[in-house]
Amino acid sequence: MTSSRLVRTLVAGSFAALLAGCATDAPQDTWQPKGSNARMINDLDWVVFSIAGVVGVVVFSVLAFALWKYRDRGQPIPEQTHGKPALEIGLTILPALILVGIAIPTVGTIMDLAETNDTECIVNVTGQQWWWEIDYPVQDGCGGIEEPIVTSGQMVIEAGTKVLVRGTSRDVIHSWWIPSLNGKRDMVPGRIHTVRLEADEPGIFAGQCTEFCGLSHANMRMEVIAMNSTDFAIWKANQVQDYVAPVAGSLAAEGESTFISQCSRCHQVDGLTDSNDELIISRPDQNVWSGAAPNLTNFMTRNTFAGASWDLLSKECRPGVWDASPSTIGAAYLDGVTDSCLNEVELREWLRNAPAKKPMYTDPESLEATNGLVRGMPYLALSEDQIDQLVAYLLERK
Repeated sequence: MTSSRLVRTLVAGSFAALLAGCATDAPQDTWQPKGSNARMINDLDWVVFSIAGVVGVVVFSVLAFALWKYRDRGQPIPEQTHGKPALEIGLTILPALILVGIAIPTVGTIMDLAETNDTECIVNVTGQQWWWEIDYPVQDGCGGIEEPIVTSGQMVIEAGTKVLVRGTSRDVIHSWWIPSLNGKRDMVPGRIHTVRLEADEPGIFAGQCTEFCGLSHANMRMEVIAMNSTDFAIWKANQVQDYVAPVAGSLAAEGESTFISQCSRCHQVDGLTDSNDELIISRPDQNVWSGAAPNLTNFMTRNTFAGASWDLLSKECRPGVWDASPSTIGAAYLDGVTDSCLNEVELREWLRNAPAKKPMYTDPESLEATNGLVRGMPYLALSEDQIDQLVAYLLERK
């Protein structure tokens, strides 16, 4: 490649990279803070990037000047600056002063971000390949929680409340990151790491696992849904409602039987009983390497599934929730997923062959390292009738 073509390629690549950062609809934009912690990070970014920008302009200007003025025209070698103590000492002290100027606000911000003594609500977050479990322990915080609440993919909080997230992992290192609310925090097996979240106002805030964790790392997403106190209280009450069985003889009732036979060994539905009226307790530890699978008790109260990788809401209904105003987002989210708004295509594809839709370690012949336990949801070889039944049953889980 000639030098001119190389230059054109570099310029085009740089311009394309610049345009890629100009998205108008970027839910994970770190420059749009929606909470106090994210705002601290944003304020620090402006200081650091401003200093770096000035340094960059000076360095590239001096470099460009030197390349132009001293380009080879057959002239003698310019006077060398090596051995001038004043210049060398100055060029050592100046960068050190710049680094000190950056370090002071950076250290202060890190210490402020680590503060958790003022939190008013506790939520436990556990990462596993490739989804997030969210559970709310019994506590006086969060407006009072009298029974544990377990969900996945979407954390629901009260806007204006400082939430203490206690995170860990069941398998490999994951990283929890909701850019609009705070920075990244690694979730490490055997350890509890904390991070504080607070949303200024109701809304949906998207996030992403940011520590490479295997095949479907890119498909391990999550959201935080902030509501006002009234809507949050309604959400909590709904999450602990008693189980209501489908109407006998309905398609959903057939789906309940299919769920028990095909899904209940890994997925929990609280209150579900067998023919002897005994509670059915899932045992994912016997089937899944991480020892856990998403709780599906209130599946249709969330609007994403499979590690928040796909929408449960159809394209027509999704904007009604995701683009809702702060005053209406709570009610829109609480409506859950209805028959008319269900994204059946994605859900059916998942039930039909989950590993084909989301890469996972489920090949029975390749599980020697895990003693036969899968990482992710295996292929269940469900018939189309069974899929119809399960969709009908899951639609009532809210």
